[in-house]
Amino acid sequence: MDEFDVIVVGGGSGGSAVAGRLADSGKKVCLLEAGGRNNGFRITMPGMLAIPNKAANYMYETVPQKGLNGRVGYQPRGKGLGGSSAINAMVYIRGNKWDYDNWAELGCTGWAYDDVLPYFKRAEHNVRGESQYHGQDGPLWVSDQKYANEGSMAFVEAAQELQLPLNADFNGEKQAGFGLYQVTQKDGERWSAARAYVEPKRGSENLDIRIGVTVQRLEIAEGRVTGVTYSVGKRERTVKARGGVVLSAGAFNSPQILMLSGIGPAEHLKEHGIDVVLDKPAVGSDLQDHIDYVSSWETESDQFIGSTLKGTVRMAKAIIEHRRHRSGPMTTPYAEAGGFWTVMPDAPAPDIQWHFVPAMLEDHGRTTVRGYGFSLHACVLRPESRGTVRLASRKAEDAPLIDPNFLDDERDIATLREGVRLSHRIAEAPALQAYGPQDRYPIDLQDNDQLDALIRSRADTVYHPVGTCRMGAGEDDVVDPTLKVRGIEGLWVADASIMPRLVSGNTNAPSIMIGERCADFVKEALAG
Repeated sequence: MDEFDVIVVGGGSGGSAVAGRLADSGKKVCLLEAGGRNNGFRITMPGMLAIPNKAANYMYETVPQKGLNGRVGYQPRGKGLGGSSAINAMVYIRGNKWDYDNWAELGCTGWAYDDVLPYFKRAEHNVRGESQYHGQDGPLWVSDQKYANEGSMAFVEAAQELQLPLNADFNGEKQAGFGLYQVTQKDGERWSAARAYVEPKRGSENLDIRIGVTVQRLEIAEGRVTGVTYSVGKRERTVKARGGVVLSAGAFNSPQILMLSGIGPAEHLKEHGIDVVLDKPAVGSDLQDHIDYVSSWETESDQFIGSTLKGTVRMAKAIIEHRRHRSGPMTTPYAEAGGFWTVMPDAPAPDIQWHFVPAMLEDHGRTTVRGYGFSLHACVLRPESRGTVRLASRKAEDAPLIDPNFLDDERDIATLREGVRLSHRIAEAPALQAYGPQDRYPIDLQDNDQLDALIRSRADTVYHPVGTCRMGAGEDDVVDPTLKVRGIEGLWVADASIMPRLVSGNTNAPSIMIGERCADFVKEALAG
C-alpha cells in the first residue's frame, strides 16, 4: 500500500507527535525517517549521550563563523526515530510565558501562552502529577532526577548563596531561579518522542513506519502536494498522500527538502538548477540559535565525573548498575542543574540560561580532558543575530550549508558577557569553592576586550536552531498560524523551524507541542 491519508517526513520530536496523534485518530499515516529505530541501550541509557553515536547523529558543521574568529561550529542533530530527543540532554523546558505571548503579538494568532499550555499538558506525563501547569496522562514522561551528582547540588546551593532564588519548577508560575532540571525519562531510561508516540503504535494498521529512507523531494502538481519521493540505496520510490504531507525534518532539513522541491528563494534554487515551484525567500532564512559559552574549572575532588582510571572504573560499574536496575549515575543528563536569570536592564524575561555539568567539557565533549572538574554553560536566550540554511548541492544526501551567523549582532555578545560574569560569581560562592576549583581559562573578567576575545575563541551552539520555516501572519512567512505552507495546498510544517522567535529555553518540549498542535490542524483541515 503506497497511498496514505497523511505522509509525515521525519520521525523527530515534532514528527513523532504528529504521526502518533494522526494514527490515533484513524488516519492512515506513513512515517518516513532517514535514520534507524534508535532502540538500543546506547540511546536508552541516558549517560551514553556523552559518547558520539554517528548512527543517531548527523553531526553537521557550520560554515566558518566570522563572529567566532572564523571557526567552524558543530551542529549535532538527531538521526533516527525520536530525532534529537534520542540524543539530547533530556532537559524538559518549555520556554517563557512571554515567548508565546510575543508570538501572538507578532501575528501568530492562537499561539499565546494560554493557547499552548493545554498542548504542553496534553503531551506530558509528569511524575509529580496533574496541576495547573502540568499533565499526567500524556505519553511523554517527565521525571525528577534521583541520582544527581553532589556537585550539581552544590551549584544550586552556590546560586542561593548569591541570593538567586531556588526554583523547583521552571515550567510553573515563574521561570527565573536555579535548581535541578526535570528530564524526559521513564524509570531511569531516556523517553524520546518516538518512545512516547510512535513505538506504542508499531504494528498498527494506521501507521506505516519506514526507516533508513532519504526523502528526495515533495511531489507537487498544480499547486498541491500529492506525495513524497524517497530513496533507499539507489532505488527511488514515491508514496502518495490523499490528504496531505507534514514536513517535520527539523530546522536544517525541512528548509532543505522544501528547496529541493522548488520552494524557496528563487535565485538560489536556479543556481542549483532546481525548477522554481514557489519563490519563497523566507525558506531557510531567519535561522536563530542559542549562542553558548562554557566556563570550565578543574578540581582535585573525585566527586565529579572524571576521565581518570578511578573515574573510568566508576563509570563501568554505573553502566552495569543501569543495565541491571535502570538506576545510578548513568541516568545522568549531564546538564543536571541550571537556571534562568535576567542580566540586561531592558529584558522582558530572563535572558540567560545556565546548564551545570559535573564534568569538564571541551568542544562539546568531543575532546577528552583528564582529571575532575565542572563546567557551566551560559547561553543567550533571545539572540538578535540571524543566519541562513542554504543548499550545498541539489543532492538530498549532502548536508546543507548552515550559517547561524553567531554574534553578528553586538547585543548578543553584550548579553553573553554578563552571563559569563555571573557564571564566575556563582563558581566563586562558598558551596562550589569548597571543591577548590581552578579556572581553566583565567582572564580579567572585568576587561570587556579580554572577555570578548575569550568568548569568540570558545563559544558555540547549545543545539537549539529554529526559524527557517517561520510562522507568521504575512504572505512572506513560510507557514500560517495553522502551520500550513503559504502558497501550496496540502502541506504543513511541524518542527522547531516554524518558530518566529527562538523560545527562552530548550527546544525539545516546544517541538513536541508544535507536533501536537499540527495533528489537530491537519485533522480539522481533512475533516473540512
